[in-house]
Formats: sequence, C-alpha cells, structure tokens
Amino acid sequence: MAAGVALFPTTALAAPAAGNPDLAIALNARAATAHGIFLAYDISSAAAALDVTIAWGDGTTDKATAAGSVQRSTHHSYAEVGSHTVTVTVKDTAHDITVVKEIKAAPAGTEFTPHAPTRLLDTRSGLGAAKAKVGGRSSVALKVGGAAQIPADVVAVALNVTVTNATDAGHVAVQPGKEYIGSATSNLNYVAGQTVPNLVIVPVRDGHVQMFNGGWAPVDLIADVTGYFTASAASGYTSLDPVRAVDTREGLGTAKGQVAGYGSFEVGIAERHGVPKGATAVALNLTATNPRAAGHLTAYPSGQAAPSTSSVNFAAGQTVANSVIVPVGPDGKITIRNGSWSAADVVIDVVGYYSPDSRAAFRPLEEPYRVLDTREKSGHRERGPIAARDYLALPLNSLSSGPADGWVLNATVTNTKGAGFLSVAPDPNREIDYASGVAVKPPRPVASALNWTAGTSVPNLVQTSGGRDNLVDFWNQGWEDVDLLVDCIGFYESD
Repeated sequence: MAAGVALFPTTALAAPAAGNPDLAIALNARAATAHGIFLAYDISSAAAALDVTIAWGDGTTDKATAAGSVQRSTHHSYAEVGSHTVTVTVKDTAHDITVVKEIKAAPAGTEFTPHAPTRLLDTRSGLGAAKAKVGGRSSVALKVGGAAQIPADVVAVALNVTVTNATDAGHVAVQPGKEYIGSATSNLNYVAGQTVPNLVIVPVRDGHVQMFNGGWAPVDLIADVTGYFTASAASGYTSLDPVRAVDTREGLGTAKGQVAGYGSFEVGIAERHGVPKGATAVALNLTATNPRAAGHLTAYPSGQAAPSTSSVNFAAGQTVANSVIVPVGPDGKITIRNGSWSAADVVIDVVGYYSPDSRAAFRPLEEPYRVLDTREKSGHRERGPIAARDYLALPLNSLSSGPADGWVLNATVTNTKGAGFLSVAPDPNREIDYASGVAVKPPRPVASALNWTAGTSVPNLVQTSGGRDNLVDFWNQGWEDVDLLVDCIGFYESD
C-alpha cells in the first residue's frame, strides 16, 4: 500500500561529456521512509576508472568507484524531513573529465505544527461552506491550505470534527480532496438528536478535505483545527504508554471535585507524565463523566483566552471521551474549560507529545484503510466480537516498511449490549508468539480510549505505539461482548 507524500520518482539526465562521449549519468530518486530516500544512478561510460561522489544536500557525502557503465542504487537517511538537492559527480580520472548532475529529493515524512484551536467550518453559520445542512449522502469541501494561516503546501491536518442537529442515524467520513470518491471507513457515528465530536487526522489534497454525510438525513458539521503537518522540519512525535494525568473524582492532577459550570483549571504537562520541557503539543484522551447537564469541554494552551471551539461534547449523565491534540502554553501547561452551565468530572490520559527533539515523522496513508472489522472474517482471525474483559492483538506489519514508532487509528465500537470502555496499548509479544501459542497475556491497561453504553456505536481517534512487532492490543473493558472496527490513518517513523 502506498503511503506518504507522492513526490517521487523523479529522474534527471546528464549530457555526454566531450573526450569520453559515452560518459553520462541518469538519476532517479524516490521517497523510501519518513527520513530516507532511495537514489538510483545509471552511469554510461567507455571502459575507464570512475570516481563517484554523492553529496546528499545535508552536508554529508558518499564516495564509490566504478569501471565503465554501471547501474547502482543506495539509501540515505536525513536528520530532518524536507526537500534536499542531491548532487552526483562522476570523474573519469584517465581523461580528466567530470560530469555533474543534481536532483531534488525528499523523504516521505511530515512534521507537526500546533495551531491554536480555531474554527474553520460551521454549516450553521456559513463559516467555511454554505449556510445549510449537509444533505444525506452528500459531502462538503473545506479549504484548509491557506486558511487560518495554515500553509498552502500543508500535507495533513488535525481537525476536531463535530456533527450536530441530526434527525436520524448515520456516519461521517472525512477524506482528502474536494470530491467524495467512496470509502469503506468512517470517522464519526451519530444518532438522532446527538452531538458527536471526533479528532481526525486527514491528508490534504489540492488544499482541501471533504466531509461526507453517510446518513440519509441532513446534518450540521463543525470543524476546528488544532494543528497541521508539512514536509518540512517542525515537531516530531513521541508515543507514550497511556498515563492518567488528571481525574477530578480522585483529586489526581488537580483539585478533587467536579469542575464548576463555566469553570476551568490548568494542567501541568511539561516535565511530567513523560512529556519533556520544550514539547510544543500533547496528545491526550479527554473524558467528561458525571456531567449534571449537557455541555462541552475545551482544551487549549494556557495563557490564552478560551477559544470558541469544543473538544468533547456531552449530554447530562453521559461519559464520553475524545482524542485531542493541544498546543502547550509557554509555561508548560494547558487549560481545560467546562463549557456547561453545570458541573462535570474530567479525566485526562496522556498518550504522546510533539517536540522539535522528537524524530518520528508522520506518514499518512493516501486513503484511510480498514484493517479490522470483527463482524467479518479477516486474514488473521475468524469473524466474531471481542469477548468481555478480553483483548484482541492486531498486527499492523503490512502497512509500514519496518517498525513504526506510533500508529494513528480510528477505532469504533459497535453492537454494544451494556456499558464499558476500550483500552488501547502496545503488545509486548511478537506475532509469531501468538501463532506458536507462547504469547504472554499483557497486563490490563487502566487508561480508556473510548466509552460506550448499550446500543451505541462510538468512534475515537487513537494514537498508540505498536510494541516491538507492530502489535496493538484492543481491550474490551466491559462485561458484554462488543464488535470493533479499526481504520488506519497513518503511522510515525524515525528512520
């Protein structure tokens, strides 16, 4: 499966040299990994000793020798993502003839730039699109490149997408480009009268993303940007084992007791929970529970005024989680605001962070890809739900070129018979351990990725590492069997 930015292959040719009319170079470069490229060079020459020098454009060079015509390929890894000029010099020492050729090359990785939470789309007011609901089985295109100071060459964007004013059940699929071309994946599921948010990381094509309403009745759509990815040096990602940072029910990370209506509190992030000083943004799972009335939570950098955006929407008595990416304030803190007129409890799990010192760059798949649907038979398991209080180990090796530093997945739980929550964590075993029956059952995680009640279908974005063999565990922490759907958006890679 193709992944990353489709910048290559590119080809460059050098003209024959006088004195050795057969001497010429053909170059071909393509992205190989998040930080690496493959370079192929084809040298045509009369029988002669040749010195070959490759200047990679980052201050490093490789040298080789050849005799006559040769075809060779090599790999180079860059410290930073972005475009580089590769220069290949071939010298015929016997005739003192030199041929030089350049080619532009870039690895496949992209890095993250945080963006203060900003609303880009609201069909209720006509922001970013026509002032009208998105019709059933219809889509709306949203211009991202060049909007709200997002660069025109943006490769992918992090959006908190919310569906509201629904009169029937359905789903929303968010995809790159202006036109909906069909997809087997979804990002949000909703029922009549429900307001549902979900974080989406989606590639940008021709400066746009589009949102398809898969239901048969019209809905309103809202999209808030929290960051974007470009093929240039910014902040890489570091995945963490989920760690609980805040629980107002216990007084963990903040004062014990519910957050008052329209109240807020700060959370120290930098130099805590595995997040270093200098982190530009943090990846969290933000959960509202025990709310006394409908409302929303908003997560944003400390030291700023509360934005007119939402991170999690809830109804009275509902427990609901949403993945969020929050820029970290200059003092290393973030702020959580309760946008309800009544009190609610807040739970926060830290799952990763972005930093200039983090090497792992993001490689988005060209299209979201469904890797699991427990309602159907797949290549590694029979059809059937995840049993109560049990887990499913999902191998993701086929989607990357090697070990991944983290995965961006959209997980959806459906066919629920009771209340429960999903935990996602890296598996310490290898895939062969399960095949040979020697795998050790991993410890049960504590952090939750999403929560559900009976009869609901609940999605959430999940960012997780994949253990030593790209295995990810999905734990059914409820007391009834559930079905699970997993769509892969992309992965982080250090090489």
